[in-house]
Amino acid sequence: MNASKIHNKLLQLRDELTELVQTSNEAAATVELDQTRQGRLSRMDAMQAQAMSVEAQRRRQVKLRQIEAALRRVADDSFGDCQECGDAIAAGRLEYDPTTTLCIACASASEESPRPR
Repeated sequence: MNASKIHNKLLQLRDELTELVQTSNEAAATVELDQTRQGRLSRMDAMQAQAMSVEAQRRRQVKLRQIEAALRRVADDSFGDCQECGDAIAAGRLEYDPTTTLCIACASASEESPRPR
């Protein structure tokens, strides 16, 4: 996968996510808790839907930051290099997720090592 193709794919992903973020802001809005207008279960459902929407928004924002970082790596010619060991990341892995920053070996090693609490 050449740099131009990767760059275009990242731009397309960024545009799609940006549009989703803009259109889903309404779903993450504060739930109105007027007990005269809706029952307790309806309010609970609305609050749950709001919480799920807020989490989806958070994940989209994280992905947008990853896309921006990948675009910077494309620009500075470090795209495709593992940020841990410096080896090349497999083309198939990058095609599946162009925002990935680790090769399989380093990604596997980081999953196996205990995370600090």
